[in-house]
Amino acid sequence: MSSSDRPVVFRNGLVITMDDSHTVVPGGDVLVVGDKIERIGTGLDVPEGTEEIDASGGIVMPGMIDTHRHMWQTAMRGYGADWTLTQYFVWYYLESGKLFRPEDIFAGNLLSAIEAVDAGVTTSVDWSHGLQTPDHADAAVDALESVPGRFILAYGNIQQGPWEWTNSPGFRDFVRRRVDHGKLEGFQIAFDVPGDPAFPEKAAFEAARELGVPVNTHVGVWGATNDNGVKMMHENGFMTPETIYVHAATLTNDSYSRIAATGGSVSVSTESEQSAGQGYPPTWQLRKHGIPVSLSMDTSVWWSADLFAAMRATLSADRSREHMEAHGKQETVTNHHLRAENVVEFATRGGARAIGRDDKLGALTPGRQADIVLIKNDASPAMFPILNPYGHIVYQANRADVHTVMVGGNVVKRDGKLVGTDLAAARAKVEATVDHLRGELGEEAWQRGMNPQIPDSEMFDNPYQYSDFEPGKTDEKLAE
Repeated sequence: MSSSDRPVVFRNGLVITMDDSHTVVPGGDVLVVGDKIERIGTGLDVPEGTEEIDASGGIVMPGMIDTHRHMWQTAMRGYGADWTLTQYFVWYYLESGKLFRPEDIFAGNLLSAIEAVDAGVTTSVDWSHGLQTPDHADAAVDALESVPGRFILAYGNIQQGPWEWTNSPGFRDFVRRRVDHGKLEGFQIAFDVPGDPAFPEKAAFEAARELGVPVNTHVGVWGATNDNGVKMMHENGFMTPETIYVHAATLTNDSYSRIAATGGSVSVSTESEQSAGQGYPPTWQLRKHGIPVSLSMDTSVWWSADLFAAMRATLSADRSREHMEAHGKQETVTNHHLRAENVVEFATRGGARAIGRDDKLGALTPGRQADIVLIKNDASPAMFPILNPYGHIVYQANRADVHTVMVGGNVVKRDGKLVGTDLAAARAKVEATVDHLRGELGEEAWQRGMNPQIPDSEMFDNPYQYSDFEPGKTDEKLAE
């Protein structure tokens, strides 16, 4: 990623560094030279010709990092606002997800990448399980490479068993062409382990190990993935510090202990867990086990696509659980365990650790990449006074207050407006995708999909249609 020819300095902001000591610098300056942070302090002397960005009245923070975002679904923004997880599985896994063409993957990824940067999310993990063919995968990467942010492709395909596609010639050729010689920030393999005792996913884990890439997997999702999958992953030696476990909302202490012991991290998608039914957002459990946390927004087919909402929901859910449990014991919570400062760390440094970039991203320290967000909005009555910067970010600010975004020394959003982004072109591509899907489904099915009837339980017994495994029968077999 090329950087600005001129040094840039953010002047006189409230700088939250998220360094090891969580240093806060009131009236602070951040000097950027090339693609890296050069110095942080007050009243810095800067090279002649340095561009100055007035950060007074604002908060300067590291770029945020989303560790689990189904970017290809963004063209369907808000369509499933009233869905349950069951209805999501039916629409995407069993029925309409098969209708997405490569150009539809491109459209969703393009819009999602643009809005991520717009909201101060400078690094996103694209949990891309709509890659039915290498052409779909090429389209996903084409879109990501066209937007000036950092993107990690987590390659997935919900229409085929992971043991098949990870070992297919087309997938291996894609890795050679687009990953080994491409512009992506990183690469992961994305698939789930429903708990089949035969553990057919073993071949996919072996493929990831052979390629030297992490696995990103949904675990602890009610009705879909459970402790059996975690146990098999652990017993076969596939749980590593690089593994990201998404949701982890309905696991037992045994599984949390296995994650903690092997050094993995959990990507919490609180808006998703609260609404869709994966289970209660698990930060209250993760704290007990010392498991590192990052945040993610999951999918725009339901929820907001920014980490302000994720931080706010996560803090509120954790506190709600703490109060609820105390009230059940006729007790009163007088001090919260989870603080605003903690969830800001989840959204920045926690994400950097999860993706293996803690040496270059997630904090504002000299030598790190200059991924910087200025939160400032002089026209908003909610943006003053700023007394507690962490609390302000979590409970007061929103994406409209993202004034400036820098990625690798390049200003990609300035004065509240994206730089060099053709929103009209993105809109046209998304509209073409919507027209295609609406036409393929027909108007009656399109309208029904936004508020579907709950299907028979047998229809959802196994959303992973590439396998004959049935969760209930497996549980009975394991109990014998």
